[in-house]
Amino acid sequence: MHLIDQIKAKAKSNLQTVVLPESYDERMLFAAEKIVEQGLAKVMLLGSPEKVKAAAEAKGVDLAGVEIIQPATSPKLDAYVEKLVEIRKSKCLSREDAHKLLTGQDNLYYAGMMVRMGDAGGCVAGATSTTGDVLRSAFHTIGTCSGIKTVSSFFLMITKDAKFGENGVLLFADCAVNPNPDSQALAEIAVATARNCKSFLDVDARVAMLSFSTKGSASHTDIDKVTKAMEIAKQIDPNIHLDGELQADAALIPSIGERKAPGSPVAGKANVLIFPDLDAGNIGYKLVERVAGAEAIGPIIQGLAKPVNDLSRGCSVDDIVSVAAITAVQAQAQA
Repeated sequence: MHLIDQIKAKAKSNLQTVVLPESYDERMLFAAEKIVEQGLAKVMLLGSPEKVKAAAEAKGVDLAGVEIIQPATSPKLDAYVEKLVEIRKSKCLSREDAHKLLTGQDNLYYAGMMVRMGDAGGCVAGATSTTGDVLRSAFHTIGTCSGIKTVSSFFLMITKDAKFGENGVLLFADCAVNPNPDSQALAEIAVATARNCKSFLDVDARVAMLSFSTKGSASHTDIDKVTKAMEIAKQIDPNIHLDGELQADAALIPSIGERKAPGSPVAGKANVLIFPDLDAGNIGYKLVERVAGAEAIGPIIQGLAKPVNDLSRGCSVDDIVSVAAITAVQAQAQA
């Protein structure tokens, strides 16, 4: 069974509610129909019910079972305004400005507050909104999870060789969000990715903190950053199987791992790879995807207290459906 099919099966096992704020994009309407049809999640669309229903009817989309909410007339708007003012009090957000954010045209802040307040399990957006807008609204409304201050991303990499990772599947992080994380951020990325490994693959993570050095084979401040990150990660979550610094071959190939890092609990069998910066992570996942023919699923956002995922603006309907299933699985883990 393909990994996405496994994720969809997991989503079906414990239905969560996913909000799609960009109802003005017809792809969201088709996706909402498919999500409900496939039994992946309960769906809420944000927008004018009259306009959404008219657009759906014009496109032949059946929105039976989909709830449509108009933020500006929602009975929960006042409570959301008060809560957002409280959340953003350090930034002196006024009630008037909070109201404007929550009734804004893109619906992102309202969707974020729905997730924050438990009225939805997660949010999927980005079909028309920028990544910056999606993440900013999520950070301002939902915030980060306990013990984590860094919002990051990971990719599920499905390789053609079952000997790598977990039957050919590895998690790569961070490949899309943080250009140059310091040791604290790198540690938090490692911890968040390890937890997602458990959520999505149902196995314990074996986390390799990657570098151009293995266990002191070279000396540089960049290596110091990685080794310090490893120590911090172990303090955040002592139960994670994590090691570093490791070169990629030492992390993935048993014979090389045994030779370069004897006794390591991770070397030669890593299923999570943590890259030292965005250059390495982005280049790494694209090389594995294009040269080795791996399938890359993501980026999947992590580090938030509750899940919000960002789409490519060129996404397809099927992409939205798959990301909704991924978000539902994250919501299960964070419920």
